Amino acid sequence: MHTYDAQLTLGAPQPLPDEVALDGVEEFLSTICTTTVAWRHEPAAVDYHATEGRSWRNRLSDDGARAARLPTPGTMPATAADEDPDAADASARGTANELVLALYDRIPLDSLKLDGNRRLFDQLVAWDPER
Repeated sequence: MHTYDAQLTLGAPQPLPDEVALDGVEEFLSTICTTTVAWRHEPAAVDYHATEGRSWRNRLSDDGARAARLPTPGTMPATAADEDPDAADASARGTANELVLALYDRIPLDSLKLDGNRRLFDQLVAWDPER
């Protein structure tokens, strides 16, 4: 992110390399978005999908927030209705570069394709587990 910020200051930001961006998404979700502080809203699951083929689920509950990488598409067993019984309440989709920049508030969240309960994203942005 520091390199991106420096490039932005010079007026010529470059996309992060795919692997760096994917690692950045995973690091953000596993450190900044992980806590044992109770989520004060209804329990929820929020998915983040990188077009490069990697996805994560952030589970929010009274136990806090925990993120984990989802299985690669096609490796989950199908249900009778061809739906994941553990479907997310909301999801964000974009390139890994777009995801990591949105997570670090460098680009608007609306730059991503958002599905499901949009209010969850607003609640996540406003949530400060330290308070």
